[in-house]
Amino acid sequence: MLSIKQIIIASIFFMALILPSYAADSHAANRLNYYAPHAEKAPKVDGVANETVWQLAQWQNLDQRWLGPEFSKEDFQGRYKVVWTPAKLYIMAEIVDDILIDSHRNPFSQYWDDDCLEIFIDEDFSGGDHQYNHNALAYHMSLDNQAIDIGTNKKPQNYSHHVESYWKQQGNTVIWELSIDIYNDEYQDTTDSSSINKPVTLFAGKVMGLMVAYCDNDGSELRENFIGSESAEGGAPDRGWIDAGMFGKLILAK
Repeated sequence: MLSIKQIIIASIFFMALILPSYAADSHAANRLNYYAPHAEKAPKVDGVANETVWQLAQWQNLDQRWLGPEFSKEDFQGRYKVVWTPAKLYIMAEIVDDILIDSHRNPFSQYWDDDCLEIFIDEDFSGGDHQYNHNALAYHMSLDNQAIDIGTNKKPQNYSHHVESYWKQQGNTVIWELSIDIYNDEYQDTTDSSSINKPVTLFAGKVMGLMVAYCDNDGSELRENFIGSESAEGGAPDRGWIDAGMFGKLILAK
């Protein structure tokens, strides 16, 4: 018969064994692993993407249809690359979209129903709920380069001061470049956020959560399609806007 002390010790040992697997299970199965190379010199955010470091980064496709009907390659194609410096994360997306729509001029009104690039970032790859908190951020990048997400007050907030964004169009192809300050889950929505919120410093070996998506509207009141980088088996296909466990794993390489 075990004593109370032995039971407590055994319980502690058991919890130590299962906690790491519990943390790993906070993410859905079959998440992508993306290794982002380090940029010795920060790329210029100009929609050109001609810096050598972009040639070192691997393409990742936007090919998971979360919402909407089947679409043609002429209607939409998307892919992206990621590089980093200690100060910022850099994303370059190549988007083929035959019709660009930004009909909701109020940045807080149906911003997800216009053509927009969506960048989901979980600073510490912790997964979990991020609907009304900053466990993760989901930047909806509009065609006028504004970054919108829901704040802790459950209302849309403008986080354009987190993101430098610029795109250029050649025919039906858009090259969209972004540099992003990375904040942890202690970020606070205030009128003077810059005085209390400081971006984290990035380093080789850091693991983050990342997912990229595109909302495609070809002229309707609502978007026709929502296409992302991560698979979404079971449950609502677009639930990544709430659940950071749907994000892939971003590894900052040397």
